[in-house]
Amino acid sequence: MIAAALALITLAPTVRFIDNGKLQVGLDLSRGGAITHLSRVGGPNFVNNHDLGRQIQMSYYSGPVPYEPDGKKPMPFWAGLGWNPIQSGDVYGHASKVLESKFEKTKAYVKCIPMHWPLNNVPGECVFESWVELKGNAVRLRQRITNNRPDKTQYQGRSQELPAVYLNGPWHKLITYTGDAPYTNAPTVEIPKRPWDENGPWTTFFTPECWSALVDDNGDGVGVWSPGNPRFSGGFVGEPGKGGTLDGPAGYISPIKQEILDHNIAFDSECALIVGSLAEIRKWVYAQPKLPKNPSWTFKSDRQGWHYLNATDTGWPIKNGLNLILEKPDPYLVSPATYWLAANGGTLAMEVSGEPQSIGQVFWTRQDAPNFSPERSVAFRSPGGDRRHVVRIPLSQHADYRGAITQIRIDPVPNGAPGQSMKVYRVWLE
Repeated sequence: MIAAALALITLAPTVRFIDNGKLQVGLDLSRGGAITHLSRVGGPNFVNNHDLGRQIQMSYYSGPVPYEPDGKKPMPFWAGLGWNPIQSGDVYGHASKVLESKFEKTKAYVKCIPMHWPLNNVPGECVFESWVELKGNAVRLRQRITNNRPDKTQYQGRSQELPAVYLNGPWHKLITYTGDAPYTNAPTVEIPKRPWDENGPWTTFFTPECWSALVDDNGDGVGVWSPGNPRFSGGFVGEPGKGGTLDGPAGYISPIKQEILDHNIAFDSECALIVGSLAEIRKWVYAQPKLPKNPSWTFKSDRQGWHYLNATDTGWPIKNGLNLILEKPDPYLVSPATYWLAANGGTLAMEVSGEPQSIGQVFWTRQDAPNFSPERSVAFRSPGGDRRHVVRIPLSQHADYRGAITQIRIDPVPNGAPGQSMKVYRVWLE
């Protein structure tokens, strides 16, 4: 978020610090426990605190859009965000309330009731929890939102900020790797800055190494690594290279995932913040678990990052499969962003039951072709039936199934019908 002047920080900070001798992190208990300070010990603070929409903080999205609880109207500029609780506070300057906090030398835990960013003093019908731990030159973050919404509508999946990271003006170069040879130390690229337009000031991009960094002119700064997640958003606003923690110029990075947030969900995410040169950041990332050669999703207790359009499931908690309701026109499932080489996995397999006998369709995106298109799709025949079975769909026979594949869409039926449903237990590439 980039805030209006109403939200300029005037609160007296109540910051508690953790320190491992290399890094120092401060969590502000007057702002929902958001991270307001990250530095090397004795070094400058990286974190931008110009308003309550900055910091390093949790931020989530769902419907409806606009969100108008009890008739309250959002600030018009932000009405398009819909349901949007964030950790620090709202655009009008009301801070989130910390319910619980625990601190050790290198670890911290905070629990808060967030505020809805676009609204005037409206707490979220949810609880945020954040676990922070320092390890070497990295900050490990684990975060959870637990919903308790009276509105039981299953809204469409939205892009979640996991988390939102705002740094000061000197760290203005957004660097990542976007090629098709990950983990080979191939050259990185700078994501170009762009002006604020109807889509905002940020750029969404894909990185098969699952990291990006904001660095200064010397190539030093903070990297963000999101395990198993190659989709990020980022950019810069204001005059590059200028400004401190309370000033307007700021760089932004966020790992983003399209997720359905049910009225009663407990949704977890994790990431790491790495302080160092670009070489040090990348070396740290290379030592972490990498994306598998071929993706595989088993829907035992959650959606594994899949979401739907023109379809719903029977809601949270997920128990041994996705119970899909296919009653609307053109219902389909979309995988999370991922990465695999077409040569390594040419057959899509689905373990299902209860689906109608029909002709379905599978679409895919490539790193060089990021949108779903009929040109990159194959039809398949589903035998239907109540017994659990596997449907295999050959993709490699299609000329446009090649290179780096980044996402899958499955249309199980051409059109929904009243009472139509199916259960999906597993999806994988082989």
